[in-house]
Amino acid sequence: MTLINTRSGFSVNSPMRVGIVGTGFAAKLRAETVQADGRSNLVAVAGHSPEKTAAFCQGFGAEAAVSWRKLVERNDLDLVIVCTVNRDHGAIVLAALENDKHVVVEYPLSLDVSEAERAIELAAQKQKLLHIEHIELLGGLHQAIKKSLPLVGKVFYARYVTITPKHPAPQRWTYQHSLFGFPLAGAISRLQRFTDLFGEVTSVNCQAQFWDTGPDLYKACLCNAQLRFADGLVAETVYGKGEAFWESENIFTIYGEEGTLVFTPESGQLIQGENRRALEVGTRRGLFAKDTDMVLEFLFNATPLYVKNTSSLYALKVADAARISSELRQNVALSNL
Repeated sequence: MTLINTRSGFSVNSPMRVGIVGTGFAAKLRAETVQADGRSNLVAVAGHSPEKTAAFCQGFGAEAAVSWRKLVERNDLDLVIVCTVNRDHGAIVLAALENDKHVVVEYPLSLDVSEAERAIELAAQKQKLLHIEHIELLGGLHQAIKKSLPLVGKVFYARYVTITPKHPAPQRWTYQHSLFGFPLAGAISRLQRFTDLFGEVTSVNCQAQFWDTGPDLYKACLCNAQLRFADGLVAETVYGKGEAFWESENIFTIYGEEGTLVFTPESGQLIQGENRRALEVGTRRGLFAKDTDMVLEFLFNATPLYVKNTSSLYALKVADAARISSELRQNVALSNL
């Protein structure tokens, strides 16, 4: 296990000094938690727009940095939280680590597997925390699934479908190839759920379809990936969003030899023949705050985190195998990557 060089002098009188890259939804929730915790203080923020950054900083009493590059170079920061477009995650994380900062980054760590590997290696060399947020693992849905798996015996097939209609599709970075990345990398939580539940993937077969409206913009996308696991289990994930869809769907189904589990984000059900039993699913609320608090607990008290950066890297490798499979239109073995 890599030992993290935390600064033991942190206290209410000498709080951890935090910088945030981004001014969106996740950045706001992170900033609120940092400022509400007496152990930390939000010092500086770097955003895409000077106007939005200034307004964001005014709300939290922080200083606006002219760029993320200038922010990570500051000597008055201990921790950098990265909450910006997926494309820039890897570069910012590497720069922050090179400047001896602890780092928290929203998934994915990078859109490039080799860049993600370099970041994890650098964090180990620098003895700094590199935490990739995967709040889906903290949420009530995932916890209910993990708790319920023994009820259905040996699992042989699982299917996770998330379809989100948007009319019209937003003109945002989440619908841009270059900024969001391949859909199953940009939305890597779909695959991270599977690898956390079922372990090693041996092969991936994926099809991807895009409804492009420009060189780097689409109004809808659909990805369907089939994963084969080392124990023989087959899992399928379907991810779609945008104008091509007219009905939303969010269902996780698990088939075991002794029953079937069906989950939505709000509820679950165990099905065994004619018997159907309702299963409770906990809340999805407050997860960014919980993740941030767990980071502070780790840095102050060495309390273990809920996810390893290497497990996030593994899910990213599975996502990249899905991308390659969709481009080659053939099955891809993980051992070949």
